Amino acid sequence: MQKRKTSPSPVKVSRPVKVSPLALRLDSESKSAWAAAAGLRRISVSACVRTMAVPQGLREVAAARDQTIVLSPPEQLAFWRVLNAPARLTPVPKRLGAILRGVK
Repeated sequence: MQKRKTSPSPVKVSRPVKVSPLALRLDSESKSAWAAAAGLRRISVSACVRTMAVPQGLREVAAARDQTIVLSPPEQLAFWRVLNAPARLTPVPKRLGAILRGVK
């Protein structure tokens, strides 16, 4: 019996990713927040910004392409509060409502 020659499975060679520096100016409070987030993840501040900001940027681009609105949890809560608050009618809509109901 002859042995069949099998070709070796292809090996994926990862290419080095070209990086481009990006300067970011932050106030001290924002910088402290990023440093704290990086500390919690046990990574550098630069790595933390990359791992958190890049995906958010991609979501923003996808939302714009899909023409959808993407809100962060605090934005969602603020939006819900506005929608849930009863509207205060001014005199003009009150008069219009009375006219439509047939009240004079």
